[in-house]
Amino acid sequence: MEVLTSKTELRDWLADRRSRPRVLVPTMGALHRGHTSLFDRAREEADALGGEVVATIFVNPVQFGPNEDFDAYPRPLEADLAQCREHGVDAVFVPVVADMYEGDRSITVTETRLSTTLCGASRPGHFDGVCTVVAKLFLLTQPDAAVFGEKDYQQLAVIRRMVRDLDFPVRILAGATVREEDGLALSSRNVYLTPEQRAQAPILQRTLAATAQGIAEGRFATPQAAREGFLEAFGEATLARLDYFEIVDAASLEAVEYFGKAELRLLAAAFFGKTRLIDNVGVGRVALG
Repeated sequence: MEVLTSKTELRDWLADRRSRPRVLVPTMGALHRGHTSLFDRAREEADALGGEVVATIFVNPVQFGPNEDFDAYPRPLEADLAQCREHGVDAVFVPVVADMYEGDRSITVTETRLSTTLCGASRPGHFDGVCTVVAKLFLLTQPDAAVFGEKDYQQLAVIRRMVRDLDFPVRILAGATVREEDGLALSSRNVYLTPEQRAQAPILQRTLAATAQGIAEGRFATPQAAREGFLEAFGEATLARLDYFEIVDAASLEAVEYFGKAELRLLAAAFFGKTRLIDNVGVGRVALG
C-alpha cells in the first residue's frame, strides 16, 4: 500500500496508472467499522472493474464551524493506515492543510438548495466546505467511482447533486450505515459520550425506526402525526436535546406535507451533552388508506 503525503506524490503515483479504473473513499480518519465497510464496498467494485482503491485521510478545516471540534478531532494516523492496509486499499492520500489550500484561496464550491435545512441549518457553510474538498479530491485522484456512507445521508445527497450539476464523471456508490449491537450508528464522535449518555444514545435509532415502521404500516395519517409520535417517544432520552427531526423526500430532501411518495427518509440529530449525533432511516412505500 502506498502512502502519499503531498499532491506531488499523488500525481507521480497516478502518472503511470491513468488508464486503471479507480474507486475513491474520502475520509477524515479516526476510522471505525463504518469506514472499513466503505473500503470493502470499494474493493468489491474495484475488483469487478480490474482496478484499484484509493482512500484519503484529511481533516478538512473548511467544513468545520468556528465553535466546532476541528482541533480536537482525533487523528490516529498509524492505526488508520493499518486499517486501510487490512481492507485492501491500494493507496492512501494524506495531505496537510497547506498543500490542499493556498493561503489566499478565493474559490469555493457552493450548494444552495439541499444544504439549507437539516444539518445545513445548524452548520452554515459546512456543506460548501464538503463540496469544495470533495471536488478537489475528485480532480486530484481522478476516480471512476466514489463511496460515501448513508449515515451522513444529507452529505450523500449533496454529493450526488454536485456530481450531477457539475458533470463530474464519477459514479457515487452508497454504503449502508454500520451500527453497534444496540443500534447506535458508528461515529468517530461516539468516543466523546459519557457512559450515561452512551446508554441513552441508541434511543435515536430506535425512535426513528419505530416511526418509520408506523408510517409504512399506515398508523400515522399525516407527517405531523408521525412527528408528534417521534417527539413523544424520544422524550424518554432525558440526557438528549433534539436538534431536528424531519420526514423528507429521499431524493430532494424536501419536507413532505402528506404521505404518498414512493420513498421517504427520516433524519434526526440530537445533542447528548456537547456531542451531536445524527442518524436516518428509510421508509418503503407507504400503506395509504
